[in-house]
Amino acid sequence: MTTTELFLVAMLIVFSAPYLLWRVARTDYYAPLVVVQIIGGVLLGPGILGALFPAWHASVFNPEVITALNGIAWWAVMLFVFVAGVELDLGAAWQHRRETLVTASCALFVPLAIGCGAALLLLGWRDGWAGAEGARWQVVLGIGMACAVTALPILVLLLEKMAVLRHPLGQRILRYASLDDIAIWGVLALILLDWERVGRQAGFLLLFPVAATLVRMVMRRLAEPDRWYASLIWLAACGLAADWAGLHYMVGAFLAGAIIDARWFDQARMDQFRATLLLAVMPVFFLSTGLRTDWSTGGVAVLGGALVLLAASVAGKLAGVQLAGRILKWPRGEAGLIGWLLQTKALIMIIFANILLDRAIISAETFTALLLMAVLSTMLTTPMVAPRLRRMGIRPPAG
Repeated sequence: MTTTELFLVAMLIVFSAPYLLWRVARTDYYAPLVVVQIIGGVLLGPGILGALFPAWHASVFNPEVITALNGIAWWAVMLFVFVAGVELDLGAAWQHRRETLVTASCALFVPLAIGCGAALLLLGWRDGWAGAEGARWQVVLGIGMACAVTALPILVLLLEKMAVLRHPLGQRILRYASLDDIAIWGVLALILLDWERVGRQAGFLLLFPVAATLVRMVMRRLAEPDRWYASLIWLAACGLAADWAGLHYMVGAFLAGAIIDARWFDQARMDQFRATLLLAVMPVFFLSTGLRTDWSTGGVAVLGGALVLLAASVAGKLAGVQLAGRILKWPRGEAGLIGWLLQTKALIMIIFANILLDRAIISAETFTALLLMAVLSTMLTTPMVAPRLRRMGIRPPAG
């Protein structure tokens, strides 16, 4: 078969297998389609499908096909992170700054500390968790941050599914997650700090505010259709500049979106654009992620590492939000509900872990363990939250 035909075979598998599993198994209550697609990427990777049918897997997912898939995946995830940046509502966070800052800080730093402790435990347990280029502090901070992440785009999808996105409680939770989203990229920039390219990085950080000011001036004067096209040009330029500076193109994609005002775009069109990304191109990113998983050093060790990280992530997030609830004197039960909703990790954490793997800060085994942790923590959210919402008098759709 030609490379084009093999590419289309891969695309056929990417879009059909997870969708059929989602529909036939009716997994939506525990695992929305996006989570099934992530699981499908793992199953289609070398550790599962590749182990069962090595010759067939190697012929379909050959280097040429993987290169083509990676190109789509890079642009897809840049667009997705850009939209996440655009949708940050920092104005609402500022209006409720004390409550938002206290909750976001507790929900970030407590799981970060516990996650760093889990990372030290794994590093002391066995070798193989650190990447070839990863200093010990980078590995520990990277794993700790992965345990603290909340995936804002997936949180939006779950809140919408549970019919609480426009509810005051849903809007509060989005404010908390928005501040943590900014912290994620700040910590990533710290981890990726490259002393050999520190001049470039300083130059990027100095010139970005100037460029952002000019872009905002231009965007205000454009009609909305032109803003969409101008945004794509700005996104590509920011991604290129950030990657050239050594900060990774994904940091540039987030910053490109963060300086754009969501009110410049029709909300319904933005929602549709996000949904289209999830439908049409993000499944390719999930597959490319699955192709990077590695069970070669022993599935038991990787699974054990994932469970340790899952325990650290869940315990840390719940403890942090409980602390915030005590400080702010929330009603009984509210902290537990918010803590479980902020537990969603898929997508943003996977993007974060992909970047760490790209820079060889973590190993492929650690990446696999983090991927499993992200999927499991996200799957826990709906069954833990739905009964709590009902007890509060909010009726999410039944499973």
